[in-house]
Amino acid sequence: MNRATFLKNTAIAGASVLLNSLELFAKENNKIIRVAITGCGSVSNRYIPHLQTSSLVKIVGLCDIIYERAVEQNEKYKVGATTFSNIDALLKDCEFDLMLTLTDMQMHGTLNRKALLAGKNVWSEKPLANTYKEGVELVELAKQKGIRIWGAPAVVTSPQFEFMSQAIQSGKLGKLASAHGQYGHTGPTWSSFFYEPLGGSMPDLGVYNMATLTGLLGPAKSVMAMTSIVNKQREIDKKGIIKVNEEDNAHILLEHENGIISHIMCGFNYFDPFGHEAKNQTLHSIQIFGDKGNMRLIGYDWEPKSVVLDTSWTNPPETFVTDDRGYQWQEGATRIANSLYNKIEPRINVLHSLHVLEIIESARKSSKEGIKVALNSRFPWPMV
Repeated sequence: MNRATFLKNTAIAGASVLLNSLELFAKENNKIIRVAITGCGSVSNRYIPHLQTSSLVKIVGLCDIIYERAVEQNEKYKVGATTFSNIDALLKDCEFDLMLTLTDMQMHGTLNRKALLAGKNVWSEKPLANTYKEGVELVELAKQKGIRIWGAPAVVTSPQFEFMSQAIQSGKLGKLASAHGQYGHTGPTWSSFFYEPLGGSMPDLGVYNMATLTGLLGPAKSVMAMTSIVNKQREIDKKGIIKVNEEDNAHILLEHENGIISHIMCGFNYFDPFGHEAKNQTLHSIQIFGDKGNMRLIGYDWEPKSVVLDTSWTNPPETFVTDDRGYQWQEGATRIANSLYNKIEPRINVLHSLHVLEIIESARKSSKEGIKVALNSRFPWPMV
């Protein structure tokens, strides 16, 4: 059996196990999906309103270690939830079906494990764990419990991603060769966790392009990378000067099947007026090259605007998918809740999240040791 066949068979088997657990949950829970949120900071301002657009979802719990934030969000969005100051109290005194983890990234693995041990499904902001080993353990724990865990980002659900994937699968670009992704800005100042150990530009920024490019091109076989810290110190609001411990600049090369190579660059030192607010971005962030055509994703992959497709030697490039069809980057948790209710397997796949997590960890190893690192993870592909 060659590697491609092994990858395909393993991915199908993994997807089957996950779908069975989803159907089991749905059979036992033919009711509205009750959601609890842990982490009521800035990101919750996007998640809460989106969840409230679904008639299948009810937010029943809000939790934050700064208790006032949970109370404020409850009042601001008229949630009507019970508020908590720690996850242990939330898990003990709140009945719910799906927990959203929206805290500092360094806490994701610990909080997700607690929720799974308590028998709760989990949607986690990126990354779903702080190491690949921890991520695998969480997925295995969920399987043992007969529940599910999923991880952001939700870039594979956009109509632009769907168009690009279908164009590739239909052969419009011919034999693929190369791809590029980029995303960066000058770095957040509202919290220090981005620069602390297990933070960094890859799990915060590069994760989007990693998810998009592997989603379009298939799992990566190996990675080579160079990372650096350009600004050794940062000034953080209400905290002052801090030391930067993780990469704020990264270039990652991924080797896919059939000789395809992709490249990702991300960092916290990229001047771009639209770097963190994507509304008016008109430049492309993703580019795919084949021997019969190329595609460019206009805007960022987490907030795309359109796709430019060039397949002619004589005619100008064409623009497609200018309508976002309601896609928003914060829709992942709502989609998962709707999938739980409707007994439908979502396109977002935790094995894909694990693959991205392994890429991040292996890129750091590659940079530190100056070596090419083989990857072991895989996920069901093609996704569209």
